[in-house]
Formats: sequence, structure tokens, C-alpha cells
Amino acid sequence: MGVLSFFFYSLFYLSIFFIIRLLFQSRKFKNLPPGPNSLPIIGDLHHLKRPLHRTFKGLTKKYGNVISLWFGSRLVVVVSSLSEFQQCFTKNDVVLANRPKFLSGKYIFYNYTTLGSTAYGEHWRNLRRITSLDVLSNHRINNFAGIRKDETQRMITKLAEDSSTDFAEVELTFRFFDMTFNNIMRMISGKRYYGEDCDMSDLQEASQFRDMVAQLLQLSGANNKTDFLPVLKFLDFENLEKRVKYIGGKCDEFLSGLLEEQRNKKERTNTMIDHLLNMQESQPEYYTDQIIKGLALVTTTFKPERFEKKGELEKMIAFGMGRRACPGEALAMRAISMTLALLVQCFDWKLTGDGKIDMTERDGFTLTKLVPLKAMCKTRPVVNKLLIK
Repeated sequence: MGVLSFFFYSLFYLSIFFIIRLLFQSRKFKNLPPGPNSLPIIGDLHHLKRPLHRTFKGLTKKYGNVISLWFGSRLVVVVSSLSEFQQCFTKNDVVLANRPKFLSGKYIFYNYTTLGSTAYGEHWRNLRRITSLDVLSNHRINNFAGIRKDETQRMITKLAEDSSTDFAEVELTFRFFDMTFNNIMRMISGKRYYGEDCDMSDLQEASQFRDMVAQLLQLSGANNKTDFLPVLKFLDFENLEKRVKYIGGKCDEFLSGLLEEQRNKKERTNTMIDHLLNMQESQPEYYTDQIIKGLALVTTTFKPERFEKKGELEKMIAFGMGRRACPGEALAMRAISMTLALLVQCFDWKLTGDGKIDMTERDGFTLTKLVPLKAMCKTRPVVNKLLIK
């Protein structure tokens, strides 16, 4: 009975502490941008509805292009003006160069030591240098041109088989997904983990990898309530911390296995891991196993289907801006350009029977369609010339 009483009293006083802290936390900040009235403990979380970008659009119409919100205990500033955004991430970007410490960064991204999760400083500059010179430089991207060509041709060939005689309905979302991750994993380790023609010798490994990526994308980023309400962390709400620890352990186990497999090969191949292991032999202090695994993990979650749309009045800055902009933009532009060109050249396209495309969004690490994209396509004769190997 005494132990139970002590536990409940401790929980009560801890809750009071968090309430007082959150009630008075906003007093630390002066001259904040306007925003809606926040509530104790949860801040402005009650205003948020999925998808978030639509909520932000509604709030900026009411309060202006720069607004402040409280996500539980965290202050969030939303900038919706292109000119003000550019000011934030050009001349003032050093002020915004750090990253919040989320639960995923601790347990999945090696205790905040990967390129996307680490604090701005010497370690980040070293990771950025390695990424720019050894992982995603123009030279390295050019070396992987054969992989991009092969994966794109595999998808085009499959589409051509499905629509060789007449218009056929084809599902595109998962085809793009498979092509993207096979591109990435062949660059990292030389293996194909997606599609009917994935590496037959590694079916179990491929299945484990696909499951790992699905959980990783679900638990990464700013998706977890615990990151904004510390009292939930104390209670381990929804077993979140256990789940994040588990997937972090699975990721590390998988990546450690890849490193050992590549290290034990008699002959090195043209993969990212092999190249970094070669660099490790001459500069072990910079190319540690943890840094190599962290770079592979960040590259695995890279989404090249993001794009940039330029115009006078609107611009989608999918790869960010400033010193912490995504270094994979050049790779994405090359992959997308070739794929899109072949889809336009090789097929005639039209909408499905109802003539409508459902643009409802799905929650997750990136903004994707809830209903997979389907279209009608018919092969053109030119496909036989373009796909000659």
C-alpha cells in the first residue's frame, strides 16, 4: 500500500510540475507572431486537423503569413510567405539551423548523430562534407546512372507488357514506390528489395527490409504526441518509446549486417557502403561504422519523388533551402526527369472510367495520396526502340 501511495503522489506532483511549467513557459518569449489562443498543457494541438497543411492555410488566412503555435510544450512558428521564408533560410538560416530532439532521433537515428537529426556544429559539417563528396556528389550520381536506367526500364517494360494491345488500367503509386526504393538500395548495397523481380536469394531479407521501412516512415518525423507532451513520455503513451526502441534496434541490426556482408566480400563493388568502407581504411576517425550506418539510414528514407515547382506567384520548396537543405535534390531531378520523359514518350495516357482523380491526402512522413494513383495507358511502337539494351 505504501509503495502504491508513493507512486500516485509522485505522479500527482509531477503532473502539477508540468502544468505550472507549461502555463508559464510562454512568458519566456517576447514579441511572438500572432496566433490562436492556446490551452494549458496541450497548447494549440486542439486546432490541428489532418492534413496539417490545410489547417495551417486556414490559420494564416486569419492571423497572417507568420504565426506562432504551441504544440504542447514546443513553440512552433509557421511561415507561409515565400519572401519571408527566403529571408529565414538565406541570411538568417544559421538561427534556424538546429533540429528539435524527437524520440525517433534518440532511438532510430543514433542518438541525434545523423545528418538530419544532429545539432548544427562541427559534427554536422563533417557529415555534410561526407555526403556532398562521397555519397551524393555529381561524380557519385553519375556512377549510379546505370542503376537508374535499369530500374526505370524495368518499370517501363512491365507497363508495356500490361498495355501492349489496348488501353489498360494500371496502378502507378506502388510502381513508383518500388522503383524508388530499388534505386536507393542498389546504390547503397547493390540489392533489390521490391517488386516481383526482387533478388530471389534474399527474399526473407527483402521482406524484413520492407517491413522495417514501413515502420520507420511511420515513427519518424514530427508524428508522435510524446514529443510535444512530456507527461505522455513519462507514462509511455501507446507504448511509443518501446516501439521506437524496437524499430531502432531492427534498423541497426539490418545495417550492421549489410556492413559486415560488404566488408567480408573479396571484391568491392560500386556501392555507397563499399565506397565508405574504402574511405574508412584511410580515415577511420571520420568514417566510423556508426557514421556509415547513419548515412545509409538517412539515404533509405530519402524521397526523390519530391519536386520543385518554380513560378512568380507560387513555389513548392520540397528540398528546403539554406545550409540544411536536402543534399539529394540533384539525384531526384535526374531520376524524375528520365522517368517522366519515358512515360510520356512510350505511352498514350487517359483518365480512368469516372474521369476523376481522388486527391485526398494520407497521413505520414511525407504527403501522399490516400487512394493509389490509377490511369489508363497504351503502349506506343516507339517503346521497342527506347528499351533496346
